[in-house]
Amino acid sequence: MVELIYQHIISDLKQKIFANQFPDMKLPDERSLAQQYDVSRSSIKRALSRMASDGIIFKKRGSGTFINPLYLKNESVFNYGSGKNLGVSDNFQLNGEKPTVKVLGFDVMRPTKELQRDLFLNEEDFVYKIERLRFFDDQPFMIETGYIPIKLLPKLSSNVLEKSIFDYVQAELKQSVSKSFMSVFAEPSTDKDQELLQLKPNEPVGVMEGIFFLDNGTPLEFSNMRLHYKYMKYNSFVSVE
Repeated sequence: MVELIYQHIISDLKQKIFANQFPDMKLPDERSLAQQYDVSRSSIKRALSRMASDGIIFKKRGSGTFINPLYLKNESVFNYGSGKNLGVSDNFQLNGEKPTVKVLGFDVMRPTKELQRDLFLNEEDFVYKIERLRFFDDQPFMIETGYIPIKLLPKLSSNVLEKSIFDYVQAELKQSVSKSFMSVFAEPSTDKDQELLQLKPNEPVGVMEGIFFLDNGTPLEFSNMRLHYKYMKYNSFVSVE
């Protein structure tokens, strides 16, 4: 319930920001926001902290909380912040809208040597190969191919794949997917990229590739995400010391 409250606050504040309801680029103070949303100040603090880590706002000591003008100029499509789960359903948004999914494939396979190394598997272990196409409205923006050890989720079924796999993991294993090591790069699009993402032959594709880990450090999934270059937006704050 607490999770839903602070997420609702973030979603509503983002809509108001883009509707230019804060023309002076300054948010109300925490007490006013708590009264406005009829919640505790701790919920407001949590929402503002997440928004700050996502680069949406920044706090100026003694002056208040302000909207980051660069965020307005170039809204990030994906934000891997301090949330519990790092899944696409939770972290990829466009103007507050979450993606929908079409399952392209769900198979069982013996892992390659590389997958055995990345997921710490033995030769006799098998993995699920899951391929999904993500949309914003009717626009495809990402091809997602994931490999998950069967021994971790032996009851995984095809109907789960149309929702958040990481939410399913949390319910089944009582653990969150809270860490990842990702590489982000671009490369020429393949014929498959061009077909599924509606790209022209001379247009590139963005790639996010890496491993997602459970709270206890167990590698859960090796994932390859191929994005339409128009959606390859990522904003981040960097501390300079």
